Amino acid sequence: MDEQMKMFEEYARLLLEEAQAPGAAIGVARGGKLLYQKTFGYRNREEQLPLSLDTVFGIASITKSFTCVAIMQLQEAGKLSVHDPVIRYLPEFRTGDDELTKRITIHHFMTHTPGMAPMPYLDGAMKRSMEQDPAIIGTEAEEELKTVPYLDTYEEVLQAIAGFEGKPLSEPGEAFSYNNDAYGLLGAIIERTSGQTYEQYVKQHILQPLGMQRTVFAVEELADKDDVTVLYTNKKVDGNNEVIAAPYWHDAPAMRAAGFLKSTVNDLLRYLQIFRPDAENNRANILSSDSIRQMLAPHARCDGHRSYGYGLMVSPAFPEGLMLEHGGSLKGISSHIFSVPSMELTGVVLANLDGVSVRELVVALLNTLAQRLPAAPLYTYAPYELASEQLSEYIGNYRSAEWLNTVIEEREGKLQLLVDGLAYPLTPVDKDSFVFKRRDSTVWIDFFRDREGKVVRMSYALRQLTKASDKAEGEK
Repeated sequence: MDEQMKMFEEYARLLLEEAQAPGAAIGVARGGKLLYQKTFGYRNREEQLPLSLDTVFGIASITKSFTCVAIMQLQEAGKLSVHDPVIRYLPEFRTGDDELTKRITIHHFMTHTPGMAPMPYLDGAMKRSMEQDPAIIGTEAEEELKTVPYLDTYEEVLQAIAGFEGKPLSEPGEAFSYNNDAYGLLGAIIERTSGQTYEQYVKQHILQPLGMQRTVFAVEELADKDDVTVLYTNKKVDGNNEVIAAPYWHDAPAMRAAGFLKSTVNDLLRYLQIFRPDAENNRANILSSDSIRQMLAPHARCDGHRSYGYGLMVSPAFPEGLMLEHGGSLKGISSHIFSVPSMELTGVVLANLDGVSVRELVVALLNTLAQRLPAAPLYTYAPYELASEQLSEYIGNYRSAEWLNTVIEEREGKLQLLVDGLAYPLTPVDKDSFVFKRRDSTVWIDFFRDREGKVVRMSYALRQLTKASDKAEGEK
């Protein structure tokens, strides 16, 4: 195993160097006992301060699973049902279609399937913190931020959603598209049903019972504020990319339920115990085994590899059996948690720079523990033939109101995805489904058709993007 782990650590070192990540911390437990730990780099690059498994990092969207644990606790207490309509608790909730709105349930919010198109409101919820961030001043993001309204309260988020002009993607439950806005509103539902603020509820009913003393929404709450990472981000300086210290934490009081907890490797390993089937005693005061089963059910298909439960990804096709996982990304944050019940494994990877391929580290680590090479592919695909005349059906510009824009074009008889200034050749693997390679990751995308059979949307980065034109005009 030592030689195997050396191969993993070399792989991890090269990946982190390529990303220019100042620091990362990794911890893996087997049967609840620490199996492997490793830190790379520093929590503070300039002062070369070391990392530990108790160093506090941002965890971003890993927060969503905590939000779902809270919802399930409230269901156990008889205060709500996940199948209740959202308007029972948020009567002012509106989409562009009143009849559709009535059919959207809490379950749809938890599984990213309310049928709502991607929305741009997370930046509005973060605006007050972003406009004070020195890392944003003088960038294009600062100018774009000026056009975004302040969304400081749940009521303002609800008003913004009510005024959103984008068309629904589908009936509730029919289309998976990652939705931070819906998760932010789960925080409002928790507040209205529990009589506590979202933050107080999570602290009292999840963090404190599990002994997660270094998991907080604001680092100012920590008794020991020393072992907290500095945040870093990429910034263009004189035309060149540089990784700069950007210690100002972004916050979104009206969307904290979507992704604003801070935590440590040790605390998250403790938290992951509640999802182990053999760990009844660890969750006795947190959630029932039935609630855990509901959280881990594959409620909504994300892509050909993964489904979504409640606040967690569920990957039934992982080589060693079911894998549970979730990642997170915000400025200065790349995070990932995982659990493979058949191997009794739980694990955490945290980095203090956004844009780090931490899921590749997770896959490499699991490959290593299964005696495979770190970069071994997880999946194989049978050849799928696509007639050349079919390629034109997919070509076009795909847009969302959030932050994603992509282009599909044809080059030398193959489809290519253009995104973030890069081009990726697409390989067909099923009807309307393709994969492409990005570093050592295999990324799956689907195309969706209307009732007449015309391609109208595609999935990318867990979102559904709408086809804006049938011509590939290049990215804008």
